[in-house]
Amino acid sequence: MNPLRPSHPRQSLPCGALLRAAPVLAVALLLAPAAAQASEQATVTVTVDNAKVIRLPERTATVIVGNPIIADVSLQRNGIVVLTGKSFGSTNLIALDSSGTMLAESAISVRAGSPSVVTVQRGLERESYSCTPACQPAMQLGDAQRYFAEVSGQAGQRNSLATAGGAGPGSAAR
Repeated sequence: MNPLRPSHPRQSLPCGALLRAAPVLAVALLLAPAAAQASEQATVTVTVDNAKVIRLPERTATVIVGNPIIADVSLQRNGIVVLTGKSFGSTNLIALDSSGTMLAESAISVRAGSPSVVTVQRGLERESYSCTPACQPAMQLGDAQRYFAEVSGQAGQRNSLATAGGAGPGSAAR
């Protein structure tokens, strides 16, 4: 058997089938460059309140985020960027060199947190709990304003006590 020859006889298509397929082929050929360009601009996905390390070209001097409410970046050395998800949604990231020439562009998608977060809906009020394994209050975007304020206030007080080394009210001086 010759590997360069097909093992089955060549079949011809009826002329009508070719005419019906022509518009589809023309559209596919027109869209091919757009599809190739879209695949070049890969989407980077990060979770709200999480960070991801990504690599940009080493000559990167400036990084621009289209919507800083959705994501934030911190440029490190050698093109390393720390991308942090701040809110749900999509935006883009552009890397420039020191002369302002664009080196790279990426789409950014920020998605919801982990599956261990349970949402409780009480009428129009929403509360979130992190259940890993016991359920504890965990403020999330979209929670009721009162609940969000109470949980974030407690978390802030706890962090203040921790950074003060426990020198809060009722602690003994050393």
